[in-house]
Amino acid sequence: MPRVALRVVAAALARAAAGGNAEILIAQRPAGKWQAGRWEFPGGKIEAGETAAVALARELHEELGIQVQDARSVGIFPHDYPDRSVDIALWLVTAFEGEPQGLDGQALRWIAIDALAGCDLLEADLPMLAPLREALRCRLD
Repeated sequence: MPRVALRVVAAALARAAAGGNAEILIAQRPAGKWQAGRWEFPGGKIEAGETAAVALARELHEELGIQVQDARSVGIFPHDYPDRSVDIALWLVTAFEGEPQGLDGQALRWIAIDALAGCDLLEADLPMLAPLREALRCRLD
C-alpha cells in the first residue's frame, strides 16, 4: 500500500545583503527531532482544513514569531524518504514583521542563496534551490 504524503509548507525568508545579494533564512532541526542537526527551510504541517497560505502564516508565527506580509508560492516539491513521503509547498517570503527567533529551540542562520547547497540541507529541500533562485531573481529584478 503506498504511503500518504505528509503535506507541509516551507518558507524561504529572504532579505537583502551586502552588495545587493540576497540571504535566505534556514533553521537547524533541534535535538530529539527526526533528522536532528540538519538544516531546512522553516515551516511545518498543513493542518486539516488549512490552505497552504494559512498554514505558512501560522507556522512562521509559531516557530519564528513573525507576521508574514508578502509571500509567493514557488511550487510543490514531493520527496520520498525511506521512512516517509512529503509534499512540500515552498513559499518565498520577501516581507515580514518582526525579527525571526528560534521559538522551538532551533538555531537560525541567514545564508547567501548560492551557499545553500553546501549547508547540509534535508534532501527534500535540495530540489527547491534552482526554482527558489529563479523566483528570487524575478522578484528582485
